[in-house]
Amino acid sequence: MDRRFTMRRSRLSQLPELLAVDARRLLIRIPPETDIPLTPRICELIDTGDFRRLAGISQLGLVAHVYPAASHSRFEHSLGVYRMALAYLQRLMHDERFRQLIDQRQALRFLVAALLHDLGHWPFCHPIEDLGLAETPDHELFANSFVLEGEIADILRDRFELAPREIVSLLSEKPQDIPSRLLGSMLSGPIDVDKMDYLARDSLHAGVPYGRNFDQQRLIGGLCLNEAGDGLAINEKGRTAAEMMVFARYVMFSEVYWHHAVRSATAMMQRAYYLLRPSLDLDTLFRLHESGFIDTLLDAAAGTPAEPLVDGLFGRTRRLYKRLLQLSVFQRSDLYDRLARRPYPWLVACGERLAERLSRRAGRRIAADELLIDAPPQRREVEFRVDVHFPKEAVYRPLAEFSPVVRTLATRQFDDYVKRVRLYCDPSLKDRFAGAEDALCDDLLAAAEETDRGP
Repeated sequence: MDRRFTMRRSRLSQLPELLAVDARRLLIRIPPETDIPLTPRICELIDTGDFRRLAGISQLGLVAHVYPAASHSRFEHSLGVYRMALAYLQRLMHDERFRQLIDQRQALRFLVAALLHDLGHWPFCHPIEDLGLAETPDHELFANSFVLEGEIADILRDRFELAPREIVSLLSEKPQDIPSRLLGSMLSGPIDVDKMDYLARDSLHAGVPYGRNFDQQRLIGGLCLNEAGDGLAINEKGRTAAEMMVFARYVMFSEVYWHHAVRSATAMMQRAYYLLRPSLDLDTLFRLHESGFIDTLLDAAAGTPAEPLVDGLFGRTRRLYKRLLQLSVFQRSDLYDRLARRPYPWLVACGERLAERLSRRAGRRIAADELLIDAPPQRREVEFRVDVHFPKEAVYRPLAEFSPVVRTLATRQFDDYVKRVRLYCDPSLKDRFAGAEDALCDDLLAAAEETDRGP
């Protein structure tokens, strides 16, 4: 083995955070029976108020309305991602090309970014971001306010000898150089440390097997660099594990994240936030723990049209809206295509016109907020594009080229297969419109056409 390569690997292996994996002196245990090895300076980051805030924010938010044990926190997930980042480095430090690009400082930068990657999340962050409203910050950019100044910034400079901007550039900026692109793909890419943790962790806490039905260790063992050296690929031995990961993600979206009752709660939260946002101090709201966030919504909603929505989610009695209609690319694809990925204000306007139509049929006034149209958001899920390295042939080929699973599920069809258009109603209206799917489709299509024509 080349002596210079041996020395470079040795220097990376001496990173205190990697040494802590075997030393096992300072540990935090998280499910499932996983020890997170720590160093004193990592402990200092974890103990800051801004990082501890993540312990008061649930990872899955409204999913707990359907899967009650899915109440794990973003604090736990962040620790899991940090442990996964250590595993990635342990694997890739044996790759000569990786060692030529990533030195000890870059590796430390990656570990810190992995630990802090969720710092900008606020309670119920993703449903609110999916509204696509101009006043809502991107959570990745929102993290900058916690990293660039204050306690965390001081620790980064004093204990890690890292500039806060070095972390921010990985978390929220487009990487410019090859090492940063490589580290960025490890943080946010087809087989990144975030997905590797949340699929298994969300599945564990939800009490379902779907997100754990792939071989994590086999996939990590198959990691290598892509042909350009600026992102991750997998070797031939990791191919099947990668295919299973794609399928695990598909089923988790289908059965957990986009479960029809979870989406009912999501639609209620989105409409309540949309109605209340003019009266809310968003910068203060987004810095709260989940309990404070909920209390703020309950107070703001009192005596407003949003009150039944917020009370149904967070009041003494759970009262979710009922599903009246469900559409997909296979069920009324014409109507699905007309409603999917439309701007949220357009969906609200369409719902108002639909309420007017149904009011005439029902013989009583139906308020616009008693009907909620839930549709796939404008932003699609990231496509799964990863190359497989065949060393005997010295070639790289896209996994989708020879995998029917990936070709079908990991391209643009992914959203269309798992994300339905649904119409929800206040429970009091369910029986009134039960069995009238064809008529509801006609009214919804007419409402969409009216909305497109404008006032």
